[in-house]
Amino acid sequence: MKYQFEINSEDELVEVAKKLLHSLNEKKLVAFYGEMGAGKTTFIKTICAEAGVKDIVNSPTFAIVNQYDTEDLEQIFHFDFYRLESYQEALDIGIYDYWDSGNLCLMEWPEKIEKLLPEECVYLSITEDELTNARTIAWEI
Repeated sequence: MKYQFEINSEDELVEVAKKLLHSLNEKKLVAFYGEMGAGKTTFIKTICAEAGVKDIVNSPTFAIVNQYDTEDLEQIFHFDFYRLESYQEALDIGIYDYWDSGNLCLMEWPEKIEKLLPEECVYLSITEDELTNARTIAWEI
């Protein structure tokens, strides 16, 4: 099933985050594609809030991965692969262990490790209309 939403304000992200979380069912790996400044981290913050994360959610640009705990004592892993120079760096942090954990994994800049992404990964894109600053968020399950 294809999902596509036009977003004109951050307030609208809450409903889209709810729809994404509901649509995932058993899927746990989400790859976020979008240009710098498109809103990937902002949307991930909203998703985490809707999933019950009380921690401060920031992009793990230098740490590569952040772990957040939810109210239900589950974990969410937030990755930022922007600074990776090779696939080996993702392997060195144990990327497969995170993916196999059964926890939600939200990944920014997945194009840096695209050849490693499992088949069950959900690909989500955020594009910006340069004239209106509206964002289009789309994914397919």
